[in-house]
Amino acid sequence: MLTGNALIVGFIVALILLFVFIIKFKWDAFISLLVIAIGLGLVSSIPAKDVPGIVAGGFGSTLTGVGILIGLGIIFGQFLASSGAISNIATGMLRAFGVKKSPYAMGATAITVSIPVFFDAAFIILHKLIQNLSIKTKISLSTFVAILAIGLITAHSLIIPTPGPLVVADQVGSDIGIFFIYGLLVAIPGVLVGGIIYGKFIGKRITNEGRLHPSEITEMEETKDPNQKEISTGLSFGMLLLPIVLILSNTVVGLIFKENPDHIVNTFFTVIGDKNVALLISVIVAMFVLKPYIKEDSSKIFSDAFDQSGMVILITGAGGAFGKVVQETGIGDLIIDLMQGLSMPALLLAFLFSQILRASLGSATVALVTTSAIMGPMAVELGVSPVLLGLAICAGGVGLSLPNDSGFWVVSKFGRLSMTETLKVWSIGGFLSGVTALIAVYILSMFTGILPGL
Repeated sequence: MLTGNALIVGFIVALILLFVFIIKFKWDAFISLLVIAIGLGLVSSIPAKDVPGIVAGGFGSTLTGVGILIGLGIIFGQFLASSGAISNIATGMLRAFGVKKSPYAMGATAITVSIPVFFDAAFIILHKLIQNLSIKTKISLSTFVAILAIGLITAHSLIIPTPGPLVVADQVGSDIGIFFIYGLLVAIPGVLVGGIIYGKFIGKRITNEGRLHPSEITEMEETKDPNQKEISTGLSFGMLLLPIVLILSNTVVGLIFKENPDHIVNTFFTVIGDKNVALLISVIVAMFVLKPYIKEDSSKIFSDAFDQSGMVILITGAGGAFGKVVQETGIGDLIIDLMQGLSMPALLLAFLFSQILRASLGSATVALVTTSAIMGPMAVELGVSPVLLGLAICAGGVGLSLPNDSGFWVVSKFGRLSMTETLKVWSIGGFLSGVTALIAVYILSMFTGILPGL
């Protein structure tokens, strides 16, 4: 049984084997992930008889969080696409920002949407939009995938009120408002470098050839049926924003009734603002409101959505199973113990703690919570600003998403990227965003004692 440093080596070998199975032997990611998860569990100190249960538990717990979300998100996206809403939104964005500025518009949209909204939900809701933007602007889909995905995960990891940054701010003892402001300032350059600049770079190397099929392009670009009612731009944006506004309402009302969480108003918005309920409401509204703008029968839309969602759900669950096995082996604790023995600047140490946990555990939130629980109370002892220490931890949670992260597979499947392409677009882009955010934290540290709260 592998223990200690040998277990860390075993984890690295497991990742290499996963890449070999999928890239070299062309195994399906679902099968590969399950095989590697079971194999890693069997060579670790986990009792062999417990491994299958842990794998199944990790699969189920992951889908508890995103399974319904993926299904409803795909259905909602199908209704928006079939009604012409997505194409209308793409046209509206181009009209407002122009072709050359569309990547910046998407970056700003990603940051705004991800502040209160679950990463997977936001990416699923917007993935049809970036496909249409790619067709209309002739800019590579991989560019827009990078901008959207990196924008979403950067904001999710750095900007309150998402759970990770909230916990970090609490652990380091920072004022919530101050942490929000500096988190936003640090996130913007991260998205600019890791999302927009790198997205443009990688887009020239990962083109649309064979990615957006001619039939889809023809369907999206075809002349509108003069007998079909055309959806307005206002209604298109309204439908896209509906689930986002519902989820936002939960966040805003929750802050208002923070001292009285059992108030009936707070309870109401907690229910309708739940990410699954919000998307369910949005699907139901779409079924009725968008019906006049859809030529095909609703049953066809549901059938197409079910066909798309099946494999995405399986792969996402398998990624969660792998991540659960990694957590149960205790690799995270081993890495923390190893890093604490090294002598390095506090901000860099905080970043590396969080970054390594992010890569090994597959969860940005878990990485932020774990790292802040260890290093947060040490801010005064380390002689650094609590806000800056917290932001360095959050920056570490942005990048290095690997196949043990369910978000990796959401980006891969909805972004129409192979595993290798996902590593180039998503994993490297996220890493660049996180490093850029850390650099921004160091720049802010130069103004400690001058800027308020630092």
